Amino acid sequence: MSAIEAVNIFDEHNNLLLTHTYTGRPSPPLVLLPLYLQHAAPRPSVLYFPSLHPPTVLYSIVQDNLLFLSPSSGTDTEPLLVLEFLHRVADALEEFLGSPLLASKIASTYDIVAQILAEVADAGIVCHGEANALRDVVETGPGVLNNLLGKVGLPGNAAVPGLQGGGPMAMSGSGGGIQRTGSGLSALQAAQTAQGSAIPWRRNNVKHTSNELYVDIVETLSVTLAPSGRLLSAFAYGSIAFTSKVSGVPDLLLSLSTGGKGAGMGNRGDQLRAVMERTVFHPCVRLGRWKSEGVMSFVPPDGRFALCGYEVDLLGPEAPLTAGKSGYGSLGLPAGVEITTGQGSSGNEFEVRLTQPTTSGGGASIATASLQSNLSGGSGIGNRLSSNKPGTGTGDSKAPSLDKLTVRVPLPAAVRNITELRPSKGEAHWSPADGSVEWKVAAKDFGPLGAVLRCTIQGPLAADGDNAGAVLNGMTATTYDYNDDEPASAYQTLDGQEKQSNGVPAQVSREAKVEKSRELMPTSATLSFGVKGWLASGLRVESLLLDNKKTRGLGPEVKPYKGVKYLTVSREGIELRC
Repeated sequence: MSAIEAVNIFDEHNNLLLTHTYTGRPSPPLVLLPLYLQHAAPRPSVLYFPSLHPPTVLYSIVQDNLLFLSPSSGTDTEPLLVLEFLHRVADALEEFLGSPLLASKIASTYDIVAQILAEVADAGIVCHGEANALRDVVETGPGVLNNLLGKVGLPGNAAVPGLQGGGPMAMSGSGGGIQRTGSGLSALQAAQTAQGSAIPWRRNNVKHTSNELYVDIVETLSVTLAPSGRLLSAFAYGSIAFTSKVSGVPDLLLSLSTGGKGAGMGNRGDQLRAVMERTVFHPCVRLGRWKSEGVMSFVPPDGRFALCGYEVDLLGPEAPLTAGKSGYGSLGLPAGVEITTGQGSSGNEFEVRLTQPTTSGGGASIATASLQSNLSGGSGIGNRLSSNKPGTGTGDSKAPSLDKLTVRVPLPAAVRNITELRPSKGEAHWSPADGSVEWKVAAKDFGPLGAVLRCTIQGPLAADGDNAGAVLNGMTATTYDYNDDEPASAYQTLDGQEKQSNGVPAQVSREAKVEKSRELMPTSATLSFGVKGWLASGLRVESLLLDNKKTRGLGPEVKPYKGVKYLTVSREGIELRC
C-alpha cells in the first residue's frame, strides 16, 4: 500500500522550515536537498537517488517559492498519490494561513501547521484530502499552543526551540505526529468522534451574513500560426473557479451554453461535450447529471475552489486551415502580430506590426465589433445572474476590454546588439540577457491602425585572424599592432563595398546583404494579452439555480446574490513562426 513517509518544507532561500515524519526512517531533509539542487532547473517533480540507503524516490512541488519534498523508499508507492498529497497540503496551508504562502506565516503559526500535517495523514495513510473539511478538526484559537505546552509541564509562554522562530520544527509519530491536549480538547474530540458531515469537502455549520455565489471562467490560449498566417493549432485551456459564501448546505445547478458551437450534435449535453474536451471536475460534481443532461449539479465547498477544467479545440474538426492572414480574425482574437524581415538598405532591419484582425468578410475589427457582439449573449465582465444584492440595483454589464498587450521577439544568439528601436506606439526594449525584444502597447493606444516597431540589428564582429574583436560586458575590445606600412587592401571597406582586383570598390547588391543578414533575423514572435468579458471558446453561463428542495439550512426566502466574470488570457500563447 502506498504510504507518505515524510513532508519537508523549505523557504525561498532553501532553509528548512519544518519536517514531519509519518512512518519509517526516511532520509534527512538536509541530505535530500543537495541531491535535489544538483539537478538543473527546471527540475522534474520525481527524482530517483539509488546512491541513498535505501534507494529513494524524491517527490517535489514548488508553490509560492516554497519547496515541498517528500521522500519514499517503498517500491509500491503511487507517484500521483504523493504529488497530489503535496498539492493538498499546500492548499490546506493556504486555506488556513492565506495566500500567498510565506515562510513567515508558517514560522509564526507552527501550532496550526502541526495540526494540519497531523490530520491529512495518519501513519502515512492519507486521511483528509479536502482543505475545507479540515476546519472541523483543526483548532485555530489563540490558546492552542499554550494548551500543548501546559500538558507537558511547561508554562504557556515558555520559549521552546523551533516554536519561537529560531529553527525548523520537527514532528513525528505514527498516530499523526502530535497529541492534542488542553481545555479545547473535548470539543475537538467531539468533532472527531461524531458522525459529522456526510459531505467530506464541506465543513459543518457554515454561516454567512451575506449569501453570495460567484463564477469566474478563465481561458488560456495556445495558438500557433505559419508565416502565411495559416492556423496550425489553436486551443483554449479553461478553468471554472467557483466562490460559495452561502449558509447551510446549498445544492446548486450550473448550466452553460456553447454560443452556437456544436449545433446539430444532439442535446445540450452532447453539444457541451463536443466543445469541452478532456473535462475534469471537483469531486462535488455529480457526473451522472453531466453525462445525461450536460449540467453541473453539486454541493460546493465553502469558499473558493476549482469546479471544472476543460480544453477547447478552437479550430474544431470541421474548421478548414485557410491560407492567408485571416487566422486571427477567424478565431475572433482582439489582436494579431506580423513580422517582416530583411528591411532597410542593408537588409539588417525587421518590422513587427500589431494589427486589429478583421472578420472573414472584411468587417470591423474584433476589438470593436466581435467582442461587443458577445455582450448580447451576456458575456460581459461582471454580468449579473441576479440583481437582488442590496444597494446595487440592476447590474450593468461592462464592455469587454483589452489589457496588457505585449509582443516578445526572441533573436538568434549571433545578434550582438539592437542599435535602434523605433516603436510608433508604446515602449520597447532590448534585453541582452535573454536575447529578446519586448514591446508593450497600452490598450488605449491600440487603435484600428495598429502599431509598428522597427528594429535594426547588429551582428557579431567580423573575425580576421588576430584582429578579431571580442565583446566583454557590452564593450568591444580589440588588440592589434599598428603598422604605417600596411597597404590599403589590409583595411575593411565601408558602405557595403568590396575591393576589386584593380583596387576600385565594388558595390554589394542588396540581395547579398539580405542573404548575409538572414541568420540574424527573428524566426518567431509571441503575443500576450488579456481580455476581460470575453471567452475565445464562446462558452457562457446560462443560469445558476439554487435547488430549494435539496438545500438545507437556508430559508426559501433567502436569495443569494450571483455574479459571473469571463477572462481570456494569452501568456505568450500566440506564436507566429517566421
